[in-house]
Amino acid sequence: MFRTTTTSVLASTARLLRQPLVSTSTPFQARFRNAAAATSTSRLFSISASALSPPPPPQHYNSTSAAKSTTQTRHPRVLVTGSLGQLGSGLVKELRSMYGNENVVASDIRKAPEEFMASGPFVYADVMNYGMLERIVVDWRIDWVVHYSALLSAVAEKNMALALSVNIAGFQNMLELAKVHRLRIYSPSTIGAFGPSTPKDNTPDLTIMRPNTIYGITKLHNELMGEYYREKFGVDFRSARYPGILSADTPPGGGTTDYAVDIFHHAVRHGHYDCFLSKDTRLPMMYLSDCIRGTVEHLTYPTPLPQCVYNLAAVSFTPAELAKEIQKHLPHFTISYPDPAHPDFRQAIADSWPASLDDSMARRDFGWKEEYGLEKMVKLMLDKIQAQVEAEKKNIGGSTNGPTSAAIAA
Repeated sequence: MFRTTTTSVLASTARLLRQPLVSTSTPFQARFRNAAAATSTSRLFSISASALSPPPPPQHYNSTSAAKSTTQTRHPRVLVTGSLGQLGSGLVKELRSMYGNENVVASDIRKAPEEFMASGPFVYADVMNYGMLERIVVDWRIDWVVHYSALLSAVAEKNMALALSVNIAGFQNMLELAKVHRLRIYSPSTIGAFGPSTPKDNTPDLTIMRPNTIYGITKLHNELMGEYYREKFGVDFRSARYPGILSADTPPGGGTTDYAVDIFHHAVRHGHYDCFLSKDTRLPMMYLSDCIRGTVEHLTYPTPLPQCVYNLAAVSFTPAELAKEIQKHLPHFTISYPDPAHPDFRQAIADSWPASLDDSMARRDFGWKEEYGLEKMVKLMLDKIQAQVEAEKKNIGGSTNGPTSAAIAA
C-alpha cells in the first residue's frame, strides 16, 4: 500500500510545476491563442501611477462600521475629462465640495498645477485610448462621467483631422464605456451645433440643425449618438448646448466667442481692444458660475429627463453693447472692428450661430435660471481682472504682459 501525506503531495506538485508544459493544443486552439495574444498586445497602454492606485479600502472591518456604511448614502464617483480647462476645473471644484475630494477624479493630458493635484485625485487620460479609459473607470469605481475633452470652434477649423479624432472618436469611447459599465454620461454640446439655416432668434431645442463648421458637425454627431445610445441601450446620456462662457480664471480655449473675455483684459491693461468680430454680431453668452451651476443641476437630476439635450442660456449681446457697458466703468476705453471687406475667419463661424436661445425646456424640466445679467457680469469680470493686474504688479514688479486668464466654450 502507498501512504500519501500532505508533504509528499506538495512536493510532487512542486516538481510538476517546474517541468516544461507539453503542447497538446489543436491547430484551432493555437490560432485562438495567437489571436488572443495579438488582441492583448493591441490593448496595451500606459497609465499614470495615480490611476493605478485608487483609494485603498478600509483597513479594518467590524460589524458596527459595516452597519453604519449601509445606512449612509453613497456618493457617486465622478470622472471629469478635460479637467484643466475653464469648465472642467470649475466643475471639479464644485463637485468635490458636494461629494468629497476623493469621489471626483480629474483627468487631462497635461500636467496639472500643484494646487490642483493636491486637491484630489488626478490621472492622465487620453480619450483616444479606450483601454486606458476603461482601466480608470474600473479601478476608480466610476459612476458618472463628465466629458469635456474637445477641440473648440476656431482651433477645430484649423486642425480638422485632430478635431474629428478627439471630438468624435474620443466621445465614442466614452459613450461605449457608459454602455458597458452603466455610467451616467454628461457631454456638453454647443450653439455651434446649429447652422446658417437655423432660426437665429430665440432658437428652440428642436429645430433645423445643419452646422457648417467641424466643431458644430462633431457636436451634432455626438448629440445624435447619445440619443441613440439612450434609446437603444438605456444609457443615461445628458447634454446641454452651451453658449459662450465668460470667465477670468483660465486661459482661452480657442473659441469664436473668446472676444468677450479678451476685451476685459485689454480694457484693463491697455485701454483699447481690436475686436475680430463685427460690432453688431449678437451671440448668446453666460457667466462661468451660472454654467457650472446649470451643469450640476442637469447632471445630478435624480432621474433621466424628458429629452437628452437642452439649450442653456443667460444673456445675448453684441461687441458694441459689451463695449458700452465696459465704458460705464472705464470711460476712456476704446474699441475697433475689422474692415467689413476683410473679415476675420471667425466672423463666418459666428454668423452661422443663433443670436439668442430659447431655454424654456431647461427651465421647466430641471429648474434652470441664470443669476448673472450683462451689468453684473461686466462688473465682476472687471473687478477680477483688475485684482489680477494688481497682484502681478506686486509679484513681478509691475509687468503686465497681456491676458493671463480667460476661456470660452464655443
